[in-house]
Amino acid sequence: MGRSRRTIPEELLLLALDPATGTTAQPQSLDLGLAGAQLVELALAGRIAPDGDRIAVVMPRPTGDPTLDSALELLRRRGSPVRAVHWIGGPRLGLRQTYLTHLERCGMVHAVAGQMCGVLPTTRYQATDTAISREIRARLDSAIRTGVPPDPRTAALAALAHAVGLGKHLYPGNEGRSCRSRLRDLIRHDPMGGLVAHAVMDVQNGVAAQPRRAAAANGGGRRGTAVRPRSAAVESAGDGRGTGRTAVMARAGAS
Repeated sequence: MGRSRRTIPEELLLLALDPATGTTAQPQSLDLGLAGAQLVELALAGRIAPDGDRIAVVMPRPTGDPTLDSALELLRRRGSPVRAVHWIGGPRLGLRQTYLTHLERCGMVHAVAGQMCGVLPTTRYQATDTAISREIRARLDSAIRTGVPPDPRTAALAALAHAVGLGKHLYPGNEGRSCRSRLRDLIRHDPMGGLVAHAVMDVQNGVAAQPRRAAAANGGGRRGTAVRPRSAAVESAGDGRGTGRTAVMARAGAS
């Protein structure tokens, strides 16, 4: 995999960064979303594929991206397909910080040191080039407002943004209600993105997902999966360093 193109985890994190405060919206669910975004990126690279509600490694060859390859190797070691909800619900401590550090190394964000309550050291991350974030946002806006089916990457990004509750961050207030609804509807345009997004929502809701082979086959269009996005909470400055507690729910047993 070449590095000329941003990965879906990177784009999801850039979408969540508040350009004014340097904090990330929905930090706890975002950690789950980043783990899910890795699965989608690996699927787009031809390394894994959905098998009902499970994820199977179909090509163990490394992608060249160290973070993705680490996830791929963990999946390979499982030896058999793993349920997406179990994978995403597993501990992912430090994943957000890993991607923030990577974005800083690539020059897309820069770290700003500070203090909480005048005592605790904190780090916030400001976008270095807001044009990148605007371009990502423009792709979502175009898919939402034109009704033209988006490309698989944009569809998967939209599905994950909805799943982690970024809708109210991206399209706030009553005026953004219709856009949030359309963002949710984009989930049907990419089967892998739909599978992963539903798994992220199931983990947040404490649901041990049952096999959904039919749903995965038709793009994950499951009725009755109401997302209750968390309030547009903004991450505390301490979480920006990866020191906050990762709220991982529903570690639903071994697959």
